[in-house]
Amino acid sequence: MERRRFLALAAALAAMPAGAQALPRPAEPRRIRLKNAHTGESFAGTYRDRDGKPIAAAMDDLSLFLRDHYSGAVIAMDAGVVDFLADVMAQVGEDEATVLSAYRTPETNAMLARTNFGVAENSQHMYGRALDVFLGQKLETAMSTARAMGRGGVGWYPRSNFIHLDTGPVRNWTMDETGLDNLLLANRLMVIAGGPGHSPLMFRGARAPLSVAQRLALHRRLAHAELLARRF
Repeated sequence: MERRRFLALAAALAAMPAGAQALPRPAEPRRIRLKNAHTGESFAGTYRDRDGKPIAAAMDDLSLFLRDHYSGAVIAMDAGVVDFLADVMAQVGEDEATVLSAYRTPETNAMLARTNFGVAENSQHMYGRALDVFLGQKLETAMSTARAMGRGGVGWYPRSNFIHLDTGPVRNWTMDETGLDNLLLANRLMVIAGGPGHSPLMFRGARAPLSVAQRLALHRRLAHAELLARRF
């Protein structure tokens, strides 16, 4: 009797489609270990379960951990940007990242845009979809690895010693203020075409670094040009 049952079961399995015979292996839970440079807080734990679903309580903790440290405001962080960072860390063999900036309120972002070159007016930080992180000696390798993934925005800030990761459109940039100053001064004249209703922005010959006002004006035109490019 047992032999007949075994043969019947074997025949039934053989008749099944090949893909149906293999049981899917459960995915490994996703973990990440982070330190917040501004608050001194840490997060170390699982944020996705074996089915790949975000764990609500863990994402709540992460959203609080990644809050706007200027105002204390919290937004639901995108699990995708956490995945992006976790994958980069795994690829370069780094078990912890230091977060320099995560969520920013529109007010915080506007304040930073007024005082820091390279802060986008419509930053992905305002939507909980961006992280600025430090990864020690592996930072440049991490930047190259992230760009090779082709899955979002990757900014490289070599002088400030961090990389930006976001889940917006795929794009890469390097922000080095000294390099930008040298480029403009070497050319002695640079014309950036504005959008409709804007006159060209021109920097003429003075052999001196760009002023804060010039930096901000240049950044706004570059951001506007990027926005126009995304529409087409």
